[in-house]
Amino acid sequence: MTTEATGPLKGVRIVEFAGIGPGPFAAGMFGDMGADVIRLDRVGSKFTAQKFSARGRRVVDVDLKDADSIEGVLKLLDSADALIEGFRPGVMERLGLGPDVVLARNPKLVYGRMTGWGQEGPLALAAGHDINYISITGALAAIGPKDGRPAAPLNLVGDFGGGALYLVVGVLAAVINARATGKGQVVDTAMCDGAVSLMSMFYEFRAQKMWKEERESNFLDGGAPFYGTYETSDGQYVSIGSIEPQFYALLREKAGLTDPAFDAQHDQSKWPELKAKIAAVFRTKTRDEWNAIMEGTDICYGPVLTMSEAIEHPHLKARKTFVEVDGVVQPAPAPRFSATPSNVRPVGSAKLADVVAEWKK
Repeated sequence: MTTEATGPLKGVRIVEFAGIGPGPFAAGMFGDMGADVIRLDRVGSKFTAQKFSARGRRVVDVDLKDADSIEGVLKLLDSADALIEGFRPGVMERLGLGPDVVLARNPKLVYGRMTGWGQEGPLALAAGHDINYISITGALAAIGPKDGRPAAPLNLVGDFGGGALYLVVGVLAAVINARATGKGQVVDTAMCDGAVSLMSMFYEFRAQKMWKEERESNFLDGGAPFYGTYETSDGQYVSIGSIEPQFYALLREKAGLTDPAFDAQHDQSKWPELKAKIAAVFRTKTRDEWNAIMEGTDICYGPVLTMSEAIEHPHLKARKTFVEVDGVVQPAPAPRFSATPSNVRPVGSAKLADVVAEWKK
C-alpha cells in the first residue's frame, strides 16, 4: 500500500462533506482512482473513526457552525474541481455553502448533491432510506417470492447503484465539461431517479408487454426454471442462469434433465412444474459436488457464497479482488485501468489551513 495517488483521476481535487452510505462510497471511488479527496468531518463526528469508509482521502475536522471555519471551507472550495454533499435540501444553503455562493467564487466547480428524493418535489424534505427510495420506483415490488413480501436487496439498488454510482458518473461528466467550457454546474443526484434508471430494461420489457408485475413470473425474477437459485443436499445454494439455448442444453446434460417436458424451455405454463423437478435434482448432491460438475462450464453457474466464503474463492483470489488494509480485508478498487492503475491509500489526517495553502500553490 502506498500513499501516492496513481489512478486516472490524479490531480483532480474533490471536497467531500462527510455523511453515510452513498456519499462516502462515491468519495472512496474517487480516492481509489487517484483524486485528491479531502473529507470534511464535523468535530467529534461519529464518522471520523470509520477508516474503511474513508480510505484514500485525508480527513479534516471542521466546525460548520463557526464563521471562520466556513470561510476556510470556502477558500478550500476556491481551488477544488468538485464537492459532494449528502445533506437534505437547504442545509448547505443555511451553512452559507450553497451553490450560488460557491459557484460565484469558483465558476468551474462541480457541485455534486446526493439525496434520496432529489432537490425538489413533494418528498424532497422527507427523511428516508434506501428501501423507501426504491419502493416508489417499481424495483422493490419486482424482487422477492411470489407468495411473500418484497425482498430488500440490501441497500445496493438505492444507495450504491442508483445513488453513489450515478453521482460518480455525473460529477465526472460535469468535470470534463467544466474543463472544456470553464463552467461548473450542480449535479442533482437522487437515489429514486437512479433506481428508476437502473430499471430501464424492465420498463422497456413492460412497454413491450414482455413483463408481468407479479413476482416470480418472469425470466429474470426467479420465475423461470433456468434462471434462479436452488438448494443442495447440504442446505447450501447454487445459482444458474442458463438462458441461451446452448447453455440450457448443457444444463440439461450435466444435470441429467432428460424428461421431454424440459424441451419447452420458454413455455411459462410449465415453469412451476419444471422448477420443482430441477429443485429435486439439485437436492441430490452437495454444493461442492455440483461445483465439481458445473463450475467453469457454459451452464452459467455459480455457488451462492457468504462474504467469508467469497473472500476465499479461487477466482477472486486470483484476480486479487479483495485486499487487506490495516489488517482489514476489503474490496479492491474497481474498475481496473491498464495505464493508470488505481491503488488503495490509507486514511490521512490534515488541518484545513494546511490543505488550503497546499491547494493554492
